[in-house]
Amino acid sequence: FCAKVSERAMGQEVMESLTPAQQVVKIVNEELVALMGGSEAARLNIKNKGQTVIMLCGLQGSGKTTHAAKLALMLKNQNHRPLLVACDIYRPAAIDQLKVVGAKAGVPVFERGTQNPVKTAKEAIRNAKDYGNDVVILDTAGRLHIDEELMDELKNVKAEVEPNEILLVIDSMTGQDAVNVAKSFNEKLEISGVILTKLDGDTRGGAALSVKAVTGKPIKFAGTGEKLEDIEVFHPDRMASRILGMGDIVSLVERAQEQYDEEEAKRLQKKIAKNQFDFNDFLSQIAQIKKMGNLKELASMIPGVGKAIKDIDIDDNAFKSIEAIIYSMTPEERSNPAILNGSRRQRIAKGSGTNIQEVNRLLKQFDQTRKMMKMVTGSKMGKMMPKLKR
Repeated sequence: FCAKVSERAMGQEVMESLTPAQQVVKIVNEELVALMGGSEAARLNIKNKGQTVIMLCGLQGSGKTTHAAKLALMLKNQNHRPLLVACDIYRPAAIDQLKVVGAKAGVPVFERGTQNPVKTAKEAIRNAKDYGNDVVILDTAGRLHIDEELMDELKNVKAEVEPNEILLVIDSMTGQDAVNVAKSFNEKLEISGVILTKLDGDTRGGAALSVKAVTGKPIKFAGTGEKLEDIEVFHPDRMASRILGMGDIVSLVERAQEQYDEEEAKRLQKKIAKNQFDFNDFLSQIAQIKKMGNLKELASMIPGVGKAIKDIDIDDNAFKSIEAIIYSMTPEERSNPAILNGSRRQRIAKGSGTNIQEVNRLLKQFDQTRKMMKMVTGSKMGKMMPKLKR
């Protein structure tokens, strides 16, 4: 990688519009993208007819069970009917954990207790055919270290059910050890792709740099948090931008779109235009922001902000005191903030465990926000918004 960057940087003519430093960053960015798989994201191999079998493998503690449910929820939201299969009969409570996360995702779980995992996998596919499940996700056993017994079992499962995808789940926090794990699993099982977990931490995806280069297999998904919704398709170009601290505005917009309700937006726009935006609307907007994920991670996706907030602790509970103040209001006060006089504000401060200054500050900020929103909606930009949404 370094040799390629050096070769291009030394021999490259500097573009008129860029400084030499910017040109080097451009070269590094392009080579990072190439190293991690090119500009196109790798997709799952989903069959048009019949059952698609996805086998998850990896070391113990890498997050296989959780990411089986994450993947199932993602596929369910894409109008598939996934079935989770408990093939880990060794780790205590592994089957119970899969049932719990499966229930949260609203996806059925097939299990046969401590029965041979090969037999369980085979029966699960028959069950999927009978009940119309088009995707079968096998949660296989892991070990603390790679051993022959584990690999033999995984090879037997592979031979019996012939999975369409074998996805290796790797903890990105393990650094370059992740590369050795990927290499070993690929040599034994011929994996088709990788799920890289814990990319919401400070690792910046260092392991992602080497996995594709060493195995030749693409990183297909990235786990970006603890919630079941925190999984996304891996885009090498976006990851390169994050590694270089350049933000990832495309992923930020996609997350916003997932939470975006067009009808709600139209209703809100009418209320703003009439200066009727109230604390009930404010609460619903806070809920949508919180659904998008970790605040520091969201802020880091904005170009130029990532480096600035690197050492700043952004509290995910920042909205709690605001919500407490609003929930301490009566329904009438939330709908009509103009009636909030001194005595009402004192009562709200006591009820929310805050002080009068915090209540006054929120009301002032809310009033300023409402005025600003009305100005934007009334301007030409506001008139353009419906067109932009389309």
